[in-house]
Amino acid sequence: MLYGPYYILVEIWNLLTPMVLFHVFWATLVGTIVGMLPGLTATMGIALLTGLTFGMDPRYAIIILLCVYVGAITGGSRSSILMNIPGTPANAAATLDGFPLAQRGEAGPAIGLSATSSFIGTVFGIMCLAFLTPLLGQLALKFQSWEFFWLGIFGVVVCGNLTAPTDPLKGWIAGFLGLLLSLVGQEGIAAYSRFSFGIDQMRGGFSLIPVLVGAYGLAEVFAVMREKTHIKIPKQVGRILPKWVDITQNWIHMLRSGVIGVIIGIIPGVGEDVASWVSYDFAKRASKHPELFGKGSKEGLMAAETGDNACIGGAIIPVLSLAVPGSAPAAVLLGAMWLHGIRPGPLLMVEFPNYIWEITAMLILAASASLLISLAGVRFQVKILLVPRPLLMPIVFTLCVIGSFAINVRIFDLWVMLAFGLFGYAMRQYNYPAAPLVLGIILGDMVDVNLRRALIRTDADITPFFTRPISLILLGITLLVILSRMAWFRRAMAAVFRRRPAETTSTES
Repeated sequence: MLYGPYYILVEIWNLLTPMVLFHVFWATLVGTIVGMLPGLTATMGIALLTGLTFGMDPRYAIIILLCVYVGAITGGSRSSILMNIPGTPANAAATLDGFPLAQRGEAGPAIGLSATSSFIGTVFGIMCLAFLTPLLGQLALKFQSWEFFWLGIFGVVVCGNLTAPTDPLKGWIAGFLGLLLSLVGQEGIAAYSRFSFGIDQMRGGFSLIPVLVGAYGLAEVFAVMREKTHIKIPKQVGRILPKWVDITQNWIHMLRSGVIGVIIGIIPGVGEDVASWVSYDFAKRASKHPELFGKGSKEGLMAAETGDNACIGGAIIPVLSLAVPGSAPAAVLLGAMWLHGIRPGPLLMVEFPNYIWEITAMLILAASASLLISLAGVRFQVKILLVPRPLLMPIVFTLCVIGSFAINVRIFDLWVMLAFGLFGYAMRQYNYPAAPLVLGIILGDMVDVNLRRALIRTDADITPFFTRPISLILLGITLLVILSRMAWFRRAMAAVFRRRPAETTSTES
């Protein structure tokens, strides 16, 4: 921990080679374009490039995916500001004040503030990643089968709760359906085939990348092709570089949003869109001029963009320390690490002692490239928004097919991608979130294997699930999350808190 900054500088120096810098800049540019174009998401971009980077040097492959991640979350604000259409779900809150600023003729300064806030938020999240991951990793070493079981259940419940705010039951249904789908194929202890229905291809289960590409990429293609939107972009972008006074006056909002983004990023499966909205809400509550929010407030824009980018570092923290993704893009990144021979989790610090510092250095390069590209290439990037989406989607569909097929070279994976694409599209039509489904599939093996391993160790005694301290804490938090969405529980809590002041007053009198 004390030598962390030194190790980070050493890793940055080691990465400053022509080939690495080439990959950093082109991947960040691709990520920015993916984020800008409505209908393309960071998750889709990472999932597509995961298949295309198969066979590359792991260092180059991971840095490409990290740059796409950072570039997409940063670039999504362009279309939010210029067209009032969020480039990614993480940038939806930026439309509330970004577009009114553009209508006032301040599109350039709004993009500059967005890019600068994104850079500050990303760097803040990176620093938290560097110094919190080892601490969380040390705590993770105390986890055993009972704790990992409850951690998986907790991740699915929290993800379903936060990604389906109007009806958490839909989120929980999607999450536990993902857990059930993860059981297809040979189980991890005795290699017994389950739910394969005599189909040899299903004995291997559903590969993660085709599932992700289908649920996020192909479903997005279907949704975009159905929509009809007319794009109108301001002719003049104007000044890009933000004023220093705007940054210094709003530093408290950016600091608060950075903390919120990191905390939400650590929560399994939630992601940047929730971090953006929560950061925006907190900034509005703390502002001296809340009436300006939604009408072109620079405070609101900077808070939203700082929060969603700080979430990047926060979402990678549980990936490295617990092998549990903090967001949908982080879930794809976790799969890519497994694909390239890196095993995140409690033993990462033992097997790859310097990998956390290497990831930190990669993210710093990605954030720096994203800021440079954002400020220097706005006028060029704006022209890309004019590409008709009916022409763009066939290209995306082709990349979906290539990315899904390239991993295992199996036609079956293409059918998996198509099935999850159609299912993901149907889920969208009925407001079922895809994130809990995907997270359930990712965590399903951990939940299943640790449940049966724990029962084997205790000769089918379930008592340790409810008596071990960490297990009890995780169980209590999970139940609290579920109960907090029950109307009767909220009424009971409200009654208790209303009664306490009255009781205190009567006692004092």
